Amino acid sequence: MNIIAELRHDFPVLSQSIEGQPLIYLDSGATSQKPQCVIDEINDFYSKNNSNVHRGLHSLSENATSKYEYVRTQLAKFLSVNSKEVVWTSGATESLNIIASGVTCDLNSQDIILISALEHHANIVPWQQAAQESGAKIAIMPINKQGILDIPAAIAMIEDLKPKVMACTHASNTLGNINPIAKLIDAAKKVNAITVIDGAQAFLHLRPNLSQLDCDFYVGSAHKALGPTGLGFLYGKFDKLNALSVFKTGGEMIDKVTYESSSYREAPAKFEPGTPNISGVLGFGAAINYLNKLDPIVLHQYEQTLYSYCLNQLQAIDGIIIYGDTQNNIGTISFNYRDEHHYDIAMLLNSYGIALRSGHHCTQPLIAELGIQGTLRVSLAFYNSHNDIDTFITALKSSIKLIAG
Repeated sequence: MNIIAELRHDFPVLSQSIEGQPLIYLDSGATSQKPQCVIDEINDFYSKNNSNVHRGLHSLSENATSKYEYVRTQLAKFLSVNSKEVVWTSGATESLNIIASGVTCDLNSQDIILISALEHHANIVPWQQAAQESGAKIAIMPINKQGILDIPAAIAMIEDLKPKVMACTHASNTLGNINPIAKLIDAAKKVNAITVIDGAQAFLHLRPNLSQLDCDFYVGSAHKALGPTGLGFLYGKFDKLNALSVFKTGGEMIDKVTYESSSYREAPAKFEPGTPNISGVLGFGAAINYLNKLDPIVLHQYEQTLYSYCLNQLQAIDGIIIYGDTQNNIGTISFNYRDEHHYDIAMLLNSYGIALRSGHHCTQPLIAELGIQGTLRVSLAFYNSHNDIDTFITALKSSIKLIAG
């Protein structure tokens, strides 16, 4: 674990103070921190190699294009898929919108879109739009009172409803639950449903092997996996990708244009019009390089040890209510203290230098299902330490005393 402790020094933002207190960053579910190598790669591009990609024969452009496309290959290898099945987007949100928009023309009033009660708004609202435009109906795979997906009920719904689309998060952004998506994908494939998995939270912690999962689509965001903001990816089986209708149009994705009509290139170019986020892609490449040098088993074991330590500390505080699956979790804890408002506690914690999330976490339907207004959320990563947890727990106890009077 000494190696893990050393990794913390790779993240410059963690060395600062907030409100005169050392920063304790417990909000990696919102965005992960970036190692120096990612920051350096972005700076290096703009300082030495700034040029557009796919558009020039001069050295700067060719070099940028080569590096840009190499990162696509890097990510494809990381996911165990083919590089032509990886599309760069602005984030998981855009990726999900591309899929939902792309299948809408194939939906009708007889079709069912099946999603889970755990979904982020980004995996709800695009499907609502698709349903409104096509006449399809949305059905919800249920959760229990603790906020854990009811797998037998979900599989029964898949078998009975035979949905056209089954969309589910790999890991809940609010609760940290790791869903057994392999079971859901297998059941969905038996009824020929299109399978869409939101991997925004899972990518960093679970390192998904998409060849094994065999889903049709999988999406993620670079900024939740040590990379920069404004960049995401859309994986799709090549035939499934090309079957999607065009989402946005412009240069680069074009095969031929006349004043009367246009034709489009195959994926991934089909979904990458205009000048892309080149520096973001290169920065993400540096993040993938960084992760590839680390033992994923060691990181996972450390994160789980840290999670259990934090969970046990919280459970020892009288009045703390914890939601979600505490047995299968990426390292995220959603909790409240009695009936006190989460916002008030979060503000007090900030005065101690503790950065965590409070609110509905862009999962309003889930929060309503749980019968609450919101939660406090601790979301851990491998650059956190046991000292972070101790400082957080001490600050939380002090905050509770202030609130309780």
